[in-house]
Amino acid sequence: MTLTVAIGGLGAIGLDVARALDRGVDGLRLIAVSARDKDRARANVAGFAAPPAVVDLPELAQADIVVEAAPAAVFEQIAGPAIAAGRIFVPSSVGALLPRMHLVEQARATGARIVVPTGALLGLDAVRACAEGAVDSVTIESRKPPKGLVGAPYLDQHGIDVLAVTAPTVIFEGNAFDAAAGFPANVNVAAALALAGIGPQRTTVQIWADPGVTRNIHTIRVEAAAARLTMTVENVPSEANPRTGKLTPLSVLACLRGLTSTLKIGS
Repeated sequence: MTLTVAIGGLGAIGLDVARALDRGVDGLRLIAVSARDKDRARANVAGFAAPPAVVDLPELAQADIVVEAAPAAVFEQIAGPAIAAGRIFVPSSVGALLPRMHLVEQARATGARIVVPTGALLGLDAVRACAEGAVDSVTIESRKPPKGLVGAPYLDQHGIDVLAVTAPTVIFEGNAFDAAAGFPANVNVAAALALAGIGPQRTTVQIWADPGVTRNIHTIRVEAAAARLTMTVENVPSEANPRTGKLTPLSVLACLRGLTSTLKIGS
């Protein structure tokens, strides 16, 4: 059986995923995309072997699987119709899901599924396994080049000029819920970790602006009854969008493969 796929957003994540699907993934067929600039979207997919339709955001819900790879501001315009139609919804802007957990209840009512990719993290399977038992704490420390944090609402609200930072500096420390609100384009990793583990209120997030690094570095620490975990990943930022990493579209693609593959590795 082949499942159809639609993608909302053709930026650093969405376009890479669209190209990979067009090259061919067993059991999946790309049928529609949407983007703010429709003319540019049409130009981007014109050379595809099977060019998808360029549609408005609500029309993405015609597909079996709807992938969100757009700015967090339009998250619900993609998620809402997909969940109402009972589709499989795959969000990239996981941080936008935290204040919209009513969508999970709606999915339960319509039969939709929300499948969160691992994204730029590692070890989420282990965190999920630990969360089946007692967990004392989950923390994530994220270090990014300052330019990768530009535009975050938290910086504007607190008058922080992140480009003026000349030494490693903690610019945020709090829970994952507040981090997602203040840094919607930067902490999808923290949101995914919170959902896999002990929830956004109990997950501690520390964000550093570090002019000495060239990669997005995330370190996870978990203290649980079953295990103590310490994991670090250093992601290469995307040239198209330094707020995200090159690993993110690959993770979305791996997630999509897992929806149809005969052999699926990991819990």
